Amino acid sequence: MKDEPAGVEVAARPQHLIVTIFGRYGRARGGAIQIADLIELMAALGVDAGTVRSSVSRLKQRGVLVSDRDGGAAAYRLSETLDDVFAAGDHRIFEARRARSDDPWLLASFSVPEKERPLRHQLRKLLHRLGFGQVSGGLWIAPGAIADETRTALHQAGLDGYVELFLGTRVSAEPLVEAVRQWWDLPALEPLYQEFLDAYGHVLEGDPSDSEAFGIYVAAITRWRRLTYLDPGIPLELLPADWAGGAAERLFGELHDRLEPPAERFVSAVMA
Repeated sequence: MKDEPAGVEVAARPQHLIVTIFGRYGRARGGAIQIADLIELMAALGVDAGTVRSSVSRLKQRGVLVSDRDGGAAAYRLSETLDDVFAAGDHRIFEARRARSDDPWLLASFSVPEKERPLRHQLRKLLHRLGFGQVSGGLWIAPGAIADETRTALHQAGLDGYVELFLGTRVSAEPLVEAVRQWWDLPALEPLYQEFLDAYGHVLEGDPSDSEAFGIYVAAITRWRRLTYLDPGIPLELLPADWAGGAAERLFGELHDRLEPPAERFVSAVMA
């Protein structure tokens, strides 16, 4: 890693930052990014060429990136198998996602035969990655807004045959606020939102260059993406009154409005 450009806070691994660049900018420009352009873009995040090349190699081995040619130059693009994943990610990151307490809940109930026991771990891991809370061993819950995304993810993983999905309203006597705090680990999530506020709250006070705006924006998206999967849009009225997630959401929206235009100019100049 090189010295970080002024105002840029990089907490994510280079591979994660590269995935963000391909997801945000590669897909909007035909999919492919030349390796030379990617190296220049990553330099704005303080990442040197050698690290970029080794990270791309690892992403290729994992099937995230595939080789391509762009104007005769070496290039890469995201695997087409990830199209639905990135479309769902765009929705979580850039669109309003908070449910209301009277919106339907999505319930996922699964049963796995004993002879296929390892699939239970895969199912739990997938549901957790999507942001589900756990009601009991085989019953998981999430806001109904992620129903389509959940169906797609289960189908792609070959696990949809083991899961029944339901949309419904909770009628139990226990206060819903207390139930939510049992289903999700809110004490572990709250500090992550606060860290986002601490890392990026100062950015709106400065006047970054286009390259600095790009670096900050990509790093912020990369960190924010993780939070949108840990918290799938739990209704704010069911969360603590001083929940840092609300302030963090407003900050990300302001960062997007402020940084997206200069970041876009920088990418367009590099990839011209």
